Amino acid sequence: MITDKSWLSRTELLIGAEKLNKLNNSHVLVVGMGGVGSFAAEFLCRSGIGELTIVDGDVVDPTNRNRQLPALATTHGQNKADIMAERLLQINPELILHKITEFITPGKVDEILHSKYDYVIDAIDSITPKITFISAAYHKRIPLVSSMGAGGKLDPTLLKVSDIAKTFNCPFAQQIRKNLKGLGIYEGIKVVFSPERPLKESIMFTDGKNFKKSAYGTISYLPATFGAAVASVAIRDIMNN
Repeated sequence: MITDKSWLSRTELLIGAEKLNKLNNSHVLVVGMGGVGSFAAEFLCRSGIGELTIVDGDVVDPTNRNRQLPALATTHGQNKADIMAERLLQINPELILHKITEFITPGKVDEILHSKYDYVIDAIDSITPKITFISAAYHKRIPLVSSMGAGGKLDPTLLKVSDIAKTFNCPFAQQIRKNLKGLGIYEGIKVVFSPERPLKESIMFTDGKNFKKSAYGTISYLPATFGAAVASVAIRDIMNN
């Protein structure tokens, strides 16, 4: 529970004391501290969410600096969750913060979801752990919003919030839909996606480490916009439920 709310006076002016208290008393899980998840976690913290769990086992790489909040010239090689934990506590020293500095593997998902969360933000960018995570949250009936593909795109004004069943023009969402259907899940997953067709010439193939075989080029503001969108979905749903 946040006792010093003076720094949240502008937020309270907008949403009122009752909804601010709902945020203060909520626990949100954010999985992935990359370009989407790091911004989502910060926006949640700045909104007055009282308890956060952040998850990421990756370290900062120089190529992350064009889009990821923890990535600076001075933080190469440092764990992203460690950097974000320090930053979030500097924003709100009263934040109840849990950090998990491990990669999301299929076997780790149930362990992470064993805790009680009011909302979950999925910012995982690898297909296999993402599918396992979404499926587990779905069956546990934990409110969730999932970020689809932010790579290969340039126009932030095209972002949409919809059910996974209604996504289109997003190859990443198409893969998620296909895999979820194989598990008997056809709808009921809230997502943020962009129907902008990705620039195919910007794709690159990787070594497949951590379940990731390819990636698109990215621009600074697009993942951050996805992060803002998923954070807003979680915040608005918590306030209004």
